[in-house]
Amino acid sequence: MSPTLALLEELIRRPSVTPEDSGCMDLLAQRLRELGFDDERLPFGDTQNQWLRRGKQEPLLVFLGHTDVVPPGPLTAWESAPFEPTIRDGKLYGRGAADMKGGIAAFVTALERFIAEHPEHKGSIAILLTSDEEGIATNGIVKVVEVLQQRQEKIDWCLVGEPSSSQKIGDVIRVGRRGSLCAHLTVFGIQGHVAYPDIADNPIHRLAPALAALTAEVWDHGNAFFPPTRLQVSNINGGTGAENIIPGLVEVQFNLRFSTELDEATIKARTHAILDRFELNYDVQWRLSGNPFLTSQGELIEATHAAIRQVCGFETVDDTGGGTSDGRFIAPTGAQVVELGPLNASIHKINEHIGVDELEALSRVYQQILANLLL
Repeated sequence: MSPTLALLEELIRRPSVTPEDSGCMDLLAQRLRELGFDDERLPFGDTQNQWLRRGKQEPLLVFLGHTDVVPPGPLTAWESAPFEPTIRDGKLYGRGAADMKGGIAAFVTALERFIAEHPEHKGSIAILLTSDEEGIATNGIVKVVEVLQQRQEKIDWCLVGEPSSSQKIGDVIRVGRRGSLCAHLTVFGIQGHVAYPDIADNPIHRLAPALAALTAEVWDHGNAFFPPTRLQVSNINGGTGAENIIPGLVEVQFNLRFSTELDEATIKARTHAILDRFELNYDVQWRLSGNPFLTSQGELIEATHAAIRQVCGFETVDDTGGGTSDGRFIAPTGAQVVELGPLNASIHKINEHIGVDELEALSRVYQQILANLLL
């Protein structure tokens, strides 16, 4: 069994459902201390964070990842236990295999080989891990970045091990992500009997045309790197459960994944303008999950493209699709950020898995990126 596969199996056996780490960071610290990494823990609240650094010189290359995983869902739906790694037909099954313990294992073994061959490499290397990526992400990387900035530790390049690949390892890399703005809208009316609508005020009826206008709004047309911004409704709740009562309020949750053509303030202002046009009595609570970011050029993209070409034999595609990642907390510091990791077809699903050969290819690509940047 390869060292990468063996490490990934050890990580999967630790049921680190967010925000738990379940000993993953201790395991990684044991291996990385032997390579000269200093192990620093930065816990906040219920979240474990780990900063492992080798070297003090610039430039600094950081591998960013998370040890937490999403809940496995119904255990009976899995063909094998989600926290008992199982190989079938050349694939390793287990929760976190692709998202993203596979990326962590691949980077660690890439480092082991690279440092063994080049112990006097230039610059510094760090691994930044959190147990709060799959959750609300309030005590994870965002807090660690504040600490690093206070200490004036500057990240030059950040390689995120999130599952970016589509059909084969390295065919797609993420060079940016859309922003994510969440809203909880409450529209107020007057509760009453359905037989007497003239002395009640149905908030669902009032909401309907405003909601249609919000969803029909052309927010932007995107650009060369990002698709157009879209508003998507995720939840609507209203009514008492009775057939003969006009409700007193209705609640709606919606989200906008927005491009660099927009910002938080503009979205909020345009949303309120639409709602005000329909003369609603309403309240909106906003939550910014992250702003859009983009690394359109630079040494990290060049090194990643070259490594995929050298190891895999094809050209990769730059992309900004998918959800959010912790890269959104690193990019505002001025660092170049690229996401490259396992195939994403099975992430968050029952029977999550990674191809054994894909895992080894990923580790080799990571090793080549290290060489391209630090030799």
